[in-house]
Amino acid sequence: MIDSTRRFSDRVEAYIKFRPGYPPALVSALLEKAGLDADAVVADVGSGSGIFTRQLLDQGLRVNAVEPNANMRHAAEALLSEYPEFVSIDAPAEHTGLANNSIDLVTAAQAFHWFNNAATKAEFERILKPGGKLALIWNKRNVSQPFQQVYHGILNEYAPEYGKVNHMNLGEEDIDCFFARDGMELMHFDNKQTLDFAGLMGRLKSASYCPAEDSPQYIPLVTELVALFDQYAVNGVVDFEYDTQLFLGAVDSTDNCSR
Repeated sequence: MIDSTRRFSDRVEAYIKFRPGYPPALVSALLEKAGLDADAVVADVGSGSGIFTRQLLDQGLRVNAVEPNANMRHAAEALLSEYPEFVSIDAPAEHTGLANNSIDLVTAAQAFHWFNNAATKAEFERILKPGGKLALIWNKRNVSQPFQQVYHGILNEYAPEYGKVNHMNLGEEDIDCFFARDGMELMHFDNKQTLDFAGLMGRLKSASYCPAEDSPQYIPLVTELVALFDQYAVNGVVDFEYDTQLFLGAVDSTDNCSR
């Protein structure tokens, strides 16, 4: 299996064009619940191409974007260079290089499943100020939507790595152990993309589990997606719906995330 820090190296363009942002209501709730002021400093860990980093920067926050994948990091640097409060850091989640007790809020948007381990938890505890918070965020596909149910089945059949790296397989215990007991709040937000078929294919190709075009699974997968799109499209588009989840709280100080 590809090293997770290199997994998206050949998918940067699709990621930038076809991955969704996060609901403005989530950003507002995060700032309010975390008690951030204009001087707050954020570490956006696993920041990728800077999708969520930009939304934080737009709130006037100073954001340290921590990303070990060179291609993704360089894309973010090009896209966010006009923001004076943007700091790009070449580092993994386990060793950010940030100073002790220097961060008001750690965020991980669509990324935590890549570095869910005890070393990362210890690093977050080290860099957070007393009273600082951790926010774990995902755009999770709304599997109650009939379109998404069939889409999920297609991925299970034709994308061999889907079951191995799909963030939706992350268990509650994996998340709970990062937060102080009774100190985590879970919030849900509606989100969606409206995609034509090219957009649907781009959204798939932005995922790390999408089979290579020269693989035996690729043509059957595309054939199934064409049929799925034809079944559900209205006026040439489908709604790709998400339940966007925000887990927010203080980091647990024990080692109960040891693997």
